[in-house]
Amino acid sequence: MSRPPLPPFTLEAAIQKVRLAEDAWNSRDPARVALAYSLESRWRNRAEFLVGRVAIEAFLKRKWTREIDYRLIKELWCFHGNRIGVRFAYEWRDDSGTWFRSYGNENWEFDDDGLMRLRIASINDLPIKASDRLFNWPLGARPADHASLSELGL
Repeated sequence: MSRPPLPPFTLEAAIQKVRLAEDAWNSRDPARVALAYSLESRWRNRAEFLVGRVAIEAFLKRKWTREIDYRLIKELWCFHGNRIGVRFAYEWRDDSGTWFRSYGNENWEFDDDGLMRLRIASINDLPIKASDRLFNWPLGARPADHASLSELGL
């Protein structure tokens, strides 16, 4: 299975890869998102370590059960060869109605077929007031005209 764009990445391809990942994650569909990762993909997400697409899909099911009304923006930080560095922020609420903005960085490494074989994520959560939310588009993909992280000052 091939997941274009493929490495080695150009600037345009890296930006496209990041946006495709953002759109998939905003679908909140664990099976769809998991297809972007190799069968043996390795993850560090916060303090959790995962190996394999099956474990990734199970993780994402748990994540989006807990992180309600999830909306994400990713932004390319750097790239070289088969690696991409991303910064991101996402907003979500828990089942008590408390809102959070989670900030983080990800390091991605891809195989020759464009599947992510390594994802290292560092993430911090900040409680916010509902009135401080910045990601207010309808659930799903971020509209093309919505401000980026840089434009939002994040």
